[in-house]
Amino acid sequence: MESDRGGQAHAPYDHPLALTPLALTMGDPAGIGPEITLCAWSSRSAHQLAPFVVYGDPHMLEQRARALGVDVPVSSVGSFDDIATVFETALPVVPVKIAVPVIAGKPDGANSAAIIMAIEQAVTDIASGKARAVVTNPIAKSVLYEAGFAYPGHTEFLSALAAKHWPGLRHRPVMMLASESLRVVPLTIHVPLKDVPPLITRDLIAETVRILSAALTSDFGIGAPRIAICGLNPHAGEGGALGREEVDIIAPAIRDLQNEGFALTGPHSADTLFREAARRTYDCVIAMYHDQALIPLKTLAFDQGVNITLGLPFVRTSPDHGTAFNIAAEGRASALSLINALKVADQMSVRRAAALS
Repeated sequence: MESDRGGQAHAPYDHPLALTPLALTMGDPAGIGPEITLCAWSSRSAHQLAPFVVYGDPHMLEQRARALGVDVPVSSVGSFDDIATVFETALPVVPVKIAVPVIAGKPDGANSAAIIMAIEQAVTDIASGKARAVVTNPIAKSVLYEAGFAYPGHTEFLSALAAKHWPGLRHRPVMMLASESLRVVPLTIHVPLKDVPPLITRDLIAETVRILSAALTSDFGIGAPRIAICGLNPHAGEGGALGREEVDIIAPAIRDLQNEGFALTGPHSADTLFREAARRTYDCVIAMYHDQALIPLKTLAFDQGVNITLGLPFVRTSPDHGTAFNIAAEGRASALSLINALKVADQMSVRRAAALS
């Protein structure tokens, strides 16, 4: 297996898993998910996309295609054996019926059950071997919360589904954002900035490094991953003058992991770590908090980045953007991030299976 240090891996397509479809969930149907899905299928040949099946409402997808003036035949599928053939001439859909008609740009909590069901069914089909990776279209968590959704977001819900379908298998989700030019992992994610410092521990750094390193090898084909670790404070604390986290926690964690054989550097000052020359020295960055990771990634690849969940017993990717209700059904949404998410899910799942075989 060749090593790949770029943002996109090259999958070994002679592996039999490559014939199994990807599972694409509909996300919030009032957002841009339906139209970028239609666009991705229309671009399947140009981007050499592997067959995927959508979990959503076929009628809703047909309506959105008409509203956009695009010619995308939609075909409900009963057997997964036919998906690869159907995919050549129509968009295959596992029907998940929505409760009320969709008005683009106006989310309706009445459809929350269908949004959730699409995700649940996709993971169920992966657990049974019908599909090989899940790609999730964007959801609006606030809409789902109104309907009683009990999870902070996609990642936590997928973690609960993993525990249900793979009982006894220990897992911890780790978020990675990836593009052609940068991969980055936030150590802490959706927490207020004031709450970040107490969450940074040597154990959390060590667990994250181990999950990330294993994924870079099995899912991206990088034999000896190089990981750079940010400091928390300005200028990585200036030796303790601007904060003690680097001295007391981050640097000791790095030293311990280096002694175990991990190729780590840091703690680095985040204000210089993402320039072009620095990016050539590592395969991924672990940042200390959400914006420290996402600002550089979205600056470099706003329309093309991919959100990847590591540490699960199945591959999950997603576009690195939200529902964009304000431009839904206007034909202005870029499908590049979804297309890249489909490509990365394809590549990761084949590589992971090859590594395990």
